[in-house]
Amino acid sequence: MHDLTPTPALGAATQTIGTVTIAENTNVALASVAARSGQAEACATILKSLLGAVPDIGRAVLHNLEAGFWTGPDQWMISAPMTTHEDIAEQLKSKHGDAASVTEQSGAWVVFDVTGAAMPQMCELLCNIPIRKMTAGDVRRTTIHQLGCFVICREATDHIRILGPRASAGTLHRALITAATSVA
Repeated sequence: MHDLTPTPALGAATQTIGTVTIAENTNVALASVAARSGQAEACATILKSLLGAVPDIGRAVLHNLEAGFWTGPDQWMISAPMTTHEDIAEQLKSKHGDAASVTEQSGAWVVFDVTGAAMPQMCELLCNIPIRKMTAGDVRRTTIHQLGCFVICREATDHIRILGPRASAGTLHRALITAATSVA
């Protein structure tokens, strides 16, 4: 068996600009879960046992260790620490059986944690989400610098998590740095 080491999308160092800190979070494992036809209730029961609740439209369940958010009708993205859930898709497949289709997503997304007092002003420059009205657990799908992204409000006033396409990680990172510099 090969001893492979995963590589981060950018490997960019954490940067603090003014009061905003931008950090690439490489410790997030991701998998999508989609209920199969006629299995929505069974899938929801399994998600509830895993997360404590089923994420509703525009919401995330920020459960420890696993978390999840709604991505579409009977579809969710589940995340957990990479250190304990490197095989998150396999773990979820074994729990869901025939109730859901599970797809590994860890390699498809880059994850940035953005924190700090000026995060709301920065976010307003990046995308058209109502950041000042969002509370912890709110999720929006939006466009940042022409890239389809998810923005998860982790703490209402100063912490968001952005999931963007890994193939465009550099472009997204530059957009974040530019917006942070603008509000610094």
